[in-house]
Amino acid sequence: LKYGVFGAEPWSEGMRCEIEKRLNIKAINIYGLSEIIGPGVANECLEQAGLHIYDDHFYPEIIDPATGNHVKEGEKGELVLTTLTKKGIPLIRYRTRDLTRFLPGECKCGRTHPRIDRIMGRTDDMLIIRGVNVFPSQIEEVLVQIEEVAPHYQIIVDRVHNLDVLTVMVEVSEKVFSDEIKKLEMIEKKIQQEIENVLGISVAVKLVEPRTIERSEGKAKRVIDNRKI
Repeated sequence: LKYGVFGAEPWSEGMRCEIEKRLNIKAINIYGLSEIIGPGVANECLEQAGLHIYDDHFYPEIIDPATGNHVKEGEKGELVLTTLTKKGIPLIRYRTRDLTRFLPGECKCGRTHPRIDRIMGRTDDMLIIRGVNVFPSQIEEVLVQIEEVAPHYQIIVDRVHNLDVLTVMVEVSEKVFSDEIKKLEMIEKKIQQEIENVLGISVAVKLVEPRTIERSEGKAKRVIDNRKI
């Protein structure tokens, strides 16, 4: 096995590196929607420098999800697609809810299709915590770089005394013994500091035993927002 094509949910560059290291393959990103044609709306080439979107079949736009206006070139926004060759159920300015941006310039591979960045999250995945936009992918990017934990996590948001509180539950690696209290405390502190540096807000981190967080055969349930209950 030399190559793997991965899609279905947003993944960070750190997660790609982890997959490539563990499987000794080149991991290629692919993007699609079942409402359009499924996988194949856009995909990376071997340069891994953004996803080529097939503009002979789809007309892509990137808008501000709040206003519907086009964003400036290179700015992040919501991807909107119009199908150009689909005959059965054509879609016009379909709002994907996926967040990305157009990448400037041409790819080294020589293809001339416009490129979009990896999907950074979804508009309905975005959390607003004390006025700050937070995406699960930002937290994942931190966790995959810390050897002492596994890439299985869950974000829990509560409201305590009118203040939003964000807690990150993350599984400790099976290589770390759960009775090493001091070491576990150091790992928690390390993760907390790294996440706070990225997000710019205070968070709580809770380490849990391996295989504690519920698995899913589909898209992982990363967020539990108790403010909506």
